Amino acid sequence: MTDMSTRLGTVRLPNPVLTASGCSAAGRELNQFFDVGQLGAVVTKSIMMAPRSGRPTPRMAETPSGMLNSIGLQGPGIDAFLDNDLAWLAERGVRTVVSIAGSHTDDYVQLARKLAGHPAVSMLEVNISCPNVESRGQVFACDAVASARVIGAVRRAADPAQPVFAKLSPDVTDIVHIARACADAGADGFSLINTLLGLVIDTDTLAPALGGVTGGLSGPAIRPVAVRCVWQVHRALPHLPILGMGGIRSGLDALQFVLAGASAVSVGTAVFGDPTAPVRVLAELEQALDERGFGTLADAVGFAHLEPHLRAARLAPAAAEAGVR
Repeated sequence: MTDMSTRLGTVRLPNPVLTASGCSAAGRELNQFFDVGQLGAVVTKSIMMAPRSGRPTPRMAETPSGMLNSIGLQGPGIDAFLDNDLAWLAERGVRTVVSIAGSHTDDYVQLARKLAGHPAVSMLEVNISCPNVESRGQVFACDAVASARVIGAVRRAADPAQPVFAKLSPDVTDIVHIARACADAGADGFSLINTLLGLVIDTDTLAPALGGVTGGLSGPAIRPVAVRCVWQVHRALPHLPILGMGGIRSGLDALQFVLAGASAVSVGTAVFGDPTAPVRVLAELEQALDERGFGTLADAVGFAHLEPHLRAARLAPAAAEAGVR
């Protein structure tokens, strides 16, 4: 059987499949379908310093092969999160990646300090795809300087034992430029990608379908964009690990991300139609790796970047064994 263990910075995970931020809160909803402790880790919904009610309704709209969401980072605030959600995860020994978000750099710093040293927190995912009040509403992740400022501040404030991953937006001209800036500021890795900004017009009301007008596009429709971003960032910064996400609903989908350079993957939108999708994807990914002759997941990470003759040499034994079978 394939060794499915992986590393995200200094954190070692037993397998590479995680939840995606915002799609299953802190894991309670999914735990009624399977033990979330089976996953590599649970990634929480992005938490902010203060409670937040979110954006106006309607908040969701279906699209071809995907959906738009305009939830608006609704949440209980960091103190209630620590007392309830994180405590629940800690009681069950669930490996936890806490996603943090804010409107000012200081928000992120305060959150990192609140979470520093907490034994239940494996790593931080810094959601910088939020409007930056310091720059008149520009999204942090769309500007290299703003992204680096937040990541650098979080890295200095966070527990040194907690890796800091920058969650980047695909809504930029050059995602590698943003990734380099985050790496130079101290990012230990990247979460790729956040949703794409989209808009749906209701042709009956003749107005935007979402109460907040725009929303984040997720689901299978964005997978090729996500795989492209993982490929580009891994090629430019191969020494930094990537948590890949965007439209994963099968083991073969996940395999694309791994081959492009992701050390682990997050399964998100798929859980709305199949709550067991994360454990199913894990089983399918393990089978896919085994069928292709990979003894370890690590051997497959970034494999698609190898020269053709090296790929052929690695695949030949697997093909021969398949012929014998």
